[in-house]
Amino acid sequence: MTTHRLKPHLSRRSLLGGLGTAAVLGVAARVQTAAAAAPAAGTAVERPNILLVVVDDLGWGEVGAYGQEILQTPVLDRIAAEGVRFEQAYATPTCAPTRCNLFTGYHTGHARVKRNAGATAGFRPEDVTVAEVLRDAGYATAIIGKYGFGTPDPAHPSHANNQGFDHFFGYVGHGAAHDYWPTVLYRNGDPVYFPENDGADVTYAGTLITDEALAWIDRQVPGRPWFLDVSYTTPHAPNEHPTEDPYADRDWPEGERNHAAQVTWTDTQVGLLLDRLRERGLAGDTLVVVVSDNGPHKEGAGYTHVGSTLPHDAEFFDSNGPLRGVKRDVYEGGIRVPMVALPPASLTGTRAGEVLRTPIAVWDLLPTFADLAGAPTPPGLDGISFAPTFRGEEQPEHDHLYWLFLEGGRHEAVRFGQWKAVRNDDRPTELYRLNRDLSETTDVSASNPSVVREAERLMAQAVA
Repeated sequence: MTTHRLKPHLSRRSLLGGLGTAAVLGVAARVQTAAAAAPAAGTAVERPNILLVVVDDLGWGEVGAYGQEILQTPVLDRIAAEGVRFEQAYATPTCAPTRCNLFTGYHTGHARVKRNAGATAGFRPEDVTVAEVLRDAGYATAIIGKYGFGTPDPAHPSHANNQGFDHFFGYVGHGAAHDYWPTVLYRNGDPVYFPENDGADVTYAGTLITDEALAWIDRQVPGRPWFLDVSYTTPHAPNEHPTEDPYADRDWPEGERNHAAQVTWTDTQVGLLLDRLRERGLAGDTLVVVVSDNGPHKEGAGYTHVGSTLPHDAEFFDSNGPLRGVKRDVYEGGIRVPMVALPPASLTGTRAGEVLRTPIAVWDLLPTFADLAGAPTPPGLDGISFAPTFRGEEQPEHDHLYWLFLEGGRHEAVRFGQWKAVRNDDRPTELYRLNRDLSETTDVSASNPSVVREAERLMAQAVA
């Protein structure tokens, strides 16, 4: 098996500005993306708009298309029926590391931000994000909602506007995003105040996020491709929502009614975004991807800092389905996430309703989007492009996937083929055969010592 390389310490300008096609084609130490061979920006290729919707703590089992029978998610179910459902899509156990993986194309072993506590320091000038890659390829870029890195200071190197996003509106830090009725959000470098929320729940931030996203889509210049990341804060705790519709009459605990309302409300917002694409004549030119940032939570009682103590139990709606674990676990329930996509008309490699079972991860999104944009992919990434799947071409696959979670101890996992190994702190490595044991109930490490050794070798080389 091939090995991971350390993250290159190059400035973004020297990397993106000086990276010619020949240099890209020469980067082949590991499985390389199809984007590495893609034409340079400006070449005559189909370049779709890209709408990425990131939802917060939505469990693999909370979507109808993944087996949910109580919570209503008709929009995501329709995307799965008309587009593509990813059966084995992965994130990381918490939000900041997942967003770092997504933005930079590295798994947590190599990524800049390895835990939520590192989000305030955020990115450095030399880091290269998906927004920079696409902006340098001529795309208009925006992130609206939960960004999660740096500080509100517009001079901070990790500020969204300094990491490739032309436009930003929402929460700077992930901690601030716990307050759904904030007194301040930020538009680019400027605060936007909501004094009516001082001591009251009046203006709901989720609605502001959708409205800003719709307005940004309306402002886009015809003929120029764009990339929009809409990052909702729901259904993350606190388990509060402006209404409990359509579950107000259910005989459930209040926190569960609110959580259910959050799930369905989030689904509805995706529908509003899709409606706007159709109204503007953009649906056929836009790749839409919806993904969760980690598995479902079982939190809520401890959110007294925003005035909420309503609990939620992930088992109440079977939010992880058959998977073991929840948010903050490296078992499948903490990292396997719902992900659905609507390819644009120019990409005909998949059928409506197709279920893709190839394991992919959020760190594959940067190379995938770069590939579709005809942009060079930064070298040495952990991600690979799954654009070949959308084009009906042969799809490269990961030789392995790696996770590192450093909150509450050291937790690692690696998946290669049918095998999934988990190591929690200094305890013995556990081994599961996922093709026979999706729920990770039977540790087969004792009968497969050579596989355990290989898993431990992959873990040892995966951190830089």
